[in-house]
Amino acid sequence: MQQLLFAVVLFEVVVIMALSFKTPIRKLLIMSLDRSKRGRGPVVIQTVSATVIVLLVTSVYNMMGIQKRWIEDGVVNPTDEVIMAKHLLESTLMGGFLFLGLMIDRLHHYMRELRIRRKNMEVIKKEGALLEGVKARGLDEVKNLMEEITSLRKRQEQLDSELEARSKEIRTEKTSAVALQKQSEGFLIEFNRLLEENQVLRDQLHTVDSKLSRSSSKKNT
Repeated sequence: MQQLLFAVVLFEVVVIMALSFKTPIRKLLIMSLDRSKRGRGPVVIQTVSATVIVLLVTSVYNMMGIQKRWIEDGVVNPTDEVIMAKHLLESTLMGGFLFLGLMIDRLHHYMRELRIRRKNMEVIKKEGALLEGVKARGLDEVKNLMEEITSLRKRQEQLDSELEARSKEIRTEKTSAVALQKQSEGFLIEFNRLLEENQVLRDQLHTVDSKLSRSSSKKNT
């Protein structure tokens, strides 16, 4: 059992050393640990750990019994010394086994978390680069829109000035039209007056003609 514990502890030390440095072996170990935590792997690990804990408690209890017997007897038995040394060695190895196993589990957990965080960081960096590209394109579009707005404002100012000039022309034309209308009304009044005078003159001529006709007829008779 001691040789098995020695081999297991040595193997755990090698695993910890391999996980501590970036080597191709570390990837294989991480993949193996990932697989060991799937399916029935956790149940097997818990069972082995519980068995080792029970053996460790038993060994510690035996050592406490031997030490108590030494205190009561006041004499150290060589056989008890050998058994005490055996239990102490086994307890140390089992404790080391559990402690190193816990270290391997925590190292694997932290390395997996670190790998996930690195992948997330890569995704975030890609998204950031994509957003930067979109932002740059957006800035270009905003710049183009601002230039278009500036040109449209200039065009609007030009159209406003043209509209104002046209409005002035229309007001001038309206004023001229009103003056022409008044002038035409004056001409119409003058025309009507002339027509009336012409009619009066015609009436007068007709009267004169009538008188001349009567006077000529009287002379002839």
